This record gives sequence, structure tokens and C-alpha cells, in this order.
Amino acid sequence: MTAITPDQPAALLRAMFDAAVAAADPGRVLAAHLPEKPQGRCIVLGAGKSAAAMAAALEAAWPDVDLSGLVVTRHGHAVPTMRIAVMEASHPVPDAASEEAARRILALAQGAGEGDLVIALISGGGSALMALPRAGLTLEDKIAVNRLLLRSGLTIEEMNRIRRRLSAIKGGRLAQAVAPARLVTLAISDVPGDDPSAIASGPTVPDPSGAMDLSGLVARLGPDLPQAARDLLLAPPEPGADFPVDYRLIAAPQMSLLAAAEGARKAGVTPVLLGDALEGEARELGIVMAGMARAVAAHGTPAPAPAVLLSGGETTVTIGAGQAGRGGRNTEFLLSLAVALRGHPGIHALAGDTDGIDGSEDAAGAMIGPGTLARARVAGLDGAAVLAAHDSYGLFQATDALIMTGPTLTNVNDFRAVLILPG
Repeated sequence: MTAITPDQPAALLRAMFDAAVAAADPGRVLAAHLPEKPQGRCIVLGAGKSAAAMAAALEAAWPDVDLSGLVVTRHGHAVPTMRIAVMEASHPVPDAASEEAARRILALAQGAGEGDLVIALISGGGSALMALPRAGLTLEDKIAVNRLLLRSGLTIEEMNRIRRRLSAIKGGRLAQAVAPARLVTLAISDVPGDDPSAIASGPTVPDPSGAMDLSGLVARLGPDLPQAARDLLLAPPEPGADFPVDYRLIAAPQMSLLAAAEGARKAGVTPVLLGDALEGEARELGIVMAGMARAVAAHGTPAPAPAVLLSGGETTVTIGAGQAGRGGRNTEFLLSLAVALRGHPGIHALAGDTDGIDGSEDAAGAMIGPGTLARARVAGLDGAAVLAAHDSYGLFQATDALIMTGPTLTNVNDFRAVLILPG
């Protein structure tokens, strides 16, 4: 990034995004967090968008260890491995392969012995990819619940309370199946606050909400919630199990923001880190961020231009009835930001999901600049109307502003950079 200057805003923003993704590359970071090599066999289990890449990194780091096991990742995210099997399943909505993978992983866990080392490779997306319904639920029930959650506007933490309660493998149940073997979890965080119980819904850590009354969340999900799921969620909760935890975070949003910030400094731009755990409605965050960018441009606060506002976390998009536009939370944020800025000169922005997929689309995110809405009007699109219809993908596709990376094989959630240049 040292050769990029602020007068190249698009290149600078893309370089910061690439630095954030590279900082979470399992091939770069996993080996430093491994435990001491075992004398006997090592069983590897895992789920998530990074699971296959993590498995490949583990094989490269331990060529002389007796490795076996199974990980499941999203379709298109598999990489070649020699000793650890890889399955692919559906995300963000589980499918039959998700259930089959979960059953096979649970069986391998139950087959671990006292002298074995079990390494769990956990990353974002694992909740849908390793889906095993609790007794009384069907896979169709789980799919219906997942679709409902994705449209609900609930925070990721609230969603995970539901997912853990309905799972036979999450909420620490995978860890319980491993005993008495030693378990070490290596995780890449994609959640605000890096809460281990929220990353892939916490299959290897105790469930902190195990005794919580979920009736309020059930009411918010409404009448479309399947009856079998409703009954389980409203039933008296079972006492949560407690067990020793060796949980190692190998990559997280803050690490990626720091990598992007260092790149910005080298380019002569002051980075302002706003936090790695921003939540709320994507369009509301766009309005807030526009106000902050205007303050930098007009008053030099919290830093004088050239400056870049960096943030991570996971926003939500609440879809109303009959709203069937295309787009993810990052493109929705950007379109809201562009509408609020109204073509303000000198302000550019990028937002993208570090896994390369914004929601369920094929783009990681997009970029905006002072001319974004003008280009949209030339294409016959009104930014405010498109935002109201949740069709941000269509606008950025029409203005050739989408960021297409393909699967990055890592996932530290959303990356947002708002660049303010001197007027």
C-alpha cells in the first residue's frame, strides 16, 4: 500500500480491504496458535466458511502428525487437503448436507479416546453448515427457522440464542461429545465482541443463555415460527453443562482493522478506529457514518482530512412484507451513506464482507464516491427509492461499483472504510 496515495481513493480503499482480509488468512495465522504436537493421533473437526482453509493450514503446519477428521464448509469454499476430509454444504440456509456433516462430525467426536487430541476449527457460517436438529425437530423446521431469523432484524447474539437452543451439536454439545479426549478450539471470529458462544453458535463452549427465558424472542419471530421449534424454545431450559475450555482466537475483526489502519498510515491518511463490534440497522448506521464524515470534512474532528473512518461488526437488514430486492447489509449501508451524503465532494467509502459474500449475493460489497447517485440517475435509478426497496445490489451493479472477490476462505465479518479527503 505504500505506493498508493490519497488522490487514488478507490485503489486506497481496496488496498485497505485486501489488508484486512489478508490479516485473517488461516495460512498466515493458524500455525502460531497450535498446541504442542500430540504423541498419538489428532482428530480434526470443524465447521465454517474458513474450515477447509484452516484444515489445509493445519496439515501444512503438522506434516508429521497423525491427522484425520472432517470439516464442513460452504459450497465453493473447499480447498485440497490430504488427511482431513472436507464436505460442502449450504449457507446461509442449511441443507441435507449440513445435517449429514453434523452427524458425521458428532460421531467422530464420540469416537475420541482419552489419549487423543481433538482440534476444532471453527469460523463464521458454521451454524448453518453444521446443522443437527434437537430431538423433536426436523431439518425442515431448522431451515424454516433459519429463513425466519435472516429476515427478522434480530441481532446476531439474539439469533444465536435461538440456534443454540434448537441444536443437538451447538451450545457446547460437540465439546461434551469429545470427552474424555483433550479438546483445543482454534477459531476465527466473525461476531461483535468475539464471543466464543456466538462464533458458529459455540459448539465447543458452554451456552451462556442456556437458562434464559426466550419467550420474548419467540414473540418477536411471530406466527411463522414452526410449532416444534416454538415448543422447544418455550420449554423450561435444561441446566447448562460446565467443562474446561481451551479456546484460541487466531483471527478477529480488530486484528484486521489494525492491519488496514497501518496501511492507511503508510499512505499518509489518519485512521480513526470506531470499533469492531458495530451493530444495528445497516441503513441507520449509514446515516450516522455520514454525519461523522461530514464532521471530519467541515471541522477536522475527530481527525483532520485526509482521514479514514474504519469499523467492523455486523449490522442487520429488516425486510418487510413484499420487499424482495437484492443486496446485503454492506451494500445497504453504502447506499444509505450515499443518500445521506448527497454527493458530498471528497468522501468515498467501501464496505464489504471479508468472506467475499455480502449476505447471499456474489459480491463482497461495493464502493461509493461523490458521483455514485448521479451515475445511478443516468441508469434510471433513484437512490432513495432503491434503498426503500432494499435493492442496493441492483444499483451498484448498474453503476459498476460492486466488489467481486469470490470466496476469500476467511471471515472476520464486515469491513467498512469511509475516506475523507481535503476539500
